[in-house]
Amino acid sequence: MKVKGKYEYDYTAVNLKRDVVKRFGKLSRKLSKPQSETLDAMIDFFEWHGFSPFDKMEHSLLIELLKNRKRTEAVIALMKDIEKHQTKPTIAMIQALFAEVEPIKKPRLIEKTPEEFKAQFENKKTDL
Repeated sequence: MKVKGKYEYDYTAVNLKRDVVKRFGKLSRKLSKPQSETLDAMIDFFEWHGFSPFDKMEHSLLIELLKNRKRTEAVIALMKDIEKHQTKPTIAMIQALFAEVEPIKKPRLIEKTPEEFKAQFENKKTDL
């Protein structure tokens, strides 16, 4: 529903204390967001993280930190395992492939005596 060039969604009234409305208005201006978006973001935050505004945050935050630490340690263990079983053996194989090994040097031309040279050609003539 569009009224005098305003938004296209309907408004509903909520009864709040005057000081709460003032505090919420200050928070919305501080965040540079409309009040509806600010309230929506706050609700999303509490739902996403599983917090209740009436719970003691110390306990909830501690639990979340411990969960996060366990996840971080699991990721570190996974990375170490990948390094140990995949990266290091692969690097070792690549280094072995590209390691400088001196080739066995064979003389390209072997000097033959004149008798060996003549015998080589005589053998070819008899094979034909």
